[in-house]
Amino acid sequence: MSWQRPRDDSGMSRATSAASSPRTILHVDLDAFFAAVEQRDNPDLRGKPVVVGGGGPNDRGVVSTASYEARKFGIHSAMPLRTAGRLCPDAIFVPVDGAKYQRVSREVLEILRRFTPQVEAISIDEAWLDVTRSRALFGDGESIARQIKDAVHDEIGLRISVGVATTKLVAKIASDLRKPDGLVVVPPGEEAAFLDPLPISRLWGVGPKTAAALVDYGVRTIGDLQRLARQHLIRRLGPHGSTLVDRAHGIDGDPVDFGDPAKSIGHETTFDVDSADPEVIERTLLAMADGVAARLRVAGYKASTVEVKIRDSSFNTVIRQRTLPEPTDLTDPIWRVAVELGRPLYRGKKIRLVGVTASNFDLGGQMALFDPDDPRQRAVVRAADAVRRRWGERAVTRARLIGTRTPVPFERDFGTSAEKRGEHAADVKRGRTKPLPPGHPDAAKPSDTQGDTEIDDLPPEDA
Repeated sequence: MSWQRPRDDSGMSRATSAASSPRTILHVDLDAFFAAVEQRDNPDLRGKPVVVGGGGPNDRGVVSTASYEARKFGIHSAMPLRTAGRLCPDAIFVPVDGAKYQRVSREVLEILRRFTPQVEAISIDEAWLDVTRSRALFGDGESIARQIKDAVHDEIGLRISVGVATTKLVAKIASDLRKPDGLVVVPPGEEAAFLDPLPISRLWGVGPKTAAALVDYGVRTIGDLQRLARQHLIRRLGPHGSTLVDRAHGIDGDPVDFGDPAKSIGHETTFDVDSADPEVIERTLLAMADGVAARLRVAGYKASTVEVKIRDSSFNTVIRQRTLPEPTDLTDPIWRVAVELGRPLYRGKKIRLVGVTASNFDLGGQMALFDPDDPRQRAVVRAADAVRRRWGERAVTRARLIGTRTPVPFERDFGTSAEKRGEHAADVKRGRTKPLPPGHPDAAKPSDTQGDTEIDDLPPEDA
């Protein structure tokens, strides 16, 4: 339904250029995605508290998502599974099925692209669409949103929430307000009034430190920020203060990016039991590096930067990175750097989680004068990739990994992954090969911790 402006429209005097924007932006969000897929596929789970993210309440790890029935007990994503079990003893725990969720995500994206090619998939369960040029064919934003909701429900059996607005910022906030199965339309010119009563925490760029600074000015809602003099915020927060004022009025010129390549490719895993054994840790890093290298090759990228992530049993997390002499898409150079960077971090400690990420891509530009790769090694890699494409990820593995039960990580963010634009994606669509093995891109959140970077590897709430 359309958002209705409240009777008190005092905030509307500040509506600015966002109101005159001709764009129509949709934000589409699959409701409790992983849990909803499991309930769709297993009728016995419908109407029951379902927790996705492990085999049971005694497992290590965290909740990937929870059904709305489970959320009534206070269960949410990133919560330890054991805590979820205590909150709801009757909850049904289901392991993550990454390959299945990827397939469903691609099916949803295919529906979205019927209405516009301008689709920016920002995670496995949400996307922005710019349907400005589609209005002549499909109607206004609300009509397009309803058509998409009906198609996803009728063809895939899932419910989605949609926000419609003139900017990505407002569309995203709108889609979050009436979950599940919501539809909120913010007409042009109503952005500031729509945002006015909402808590300041909903505004992009307002973290705990910024929120604390804004409290000093009496700012608790977005409307409070709208009515605050811009120069006060600039004096306190610098240029970021001016940006926040614009956002508070719904001004966001960010376009829907539908062709940018991925910025990084990463894998990580949490050990079933914390380990201080260097052999176990380095073997796991090898598996992570092998997965990263495979995805680089699928996407046609070579990476110039390798990053390793180590989290110890006390949940202290440190990342280190290094630039390579030459870009690569092979396992060995990525693994060697990961081990060199990681050894000082895990020596003498019990380790809970390790991860490897590659970034700073060479997108097929200038080649090195002398190819650093051994042609025979390259031939072996190509043959192994061909076998894996046909018979699955575990059809070929390294001798060091045989019998180790090293997990294949789950890729949470296929929608923004490099493979989406690689040849493999086209092969999957044509039915020539199986979907890629799961992966897990690193979503870092920097903070000041012992001079290093502390990052949160947990999936965002797919509410």
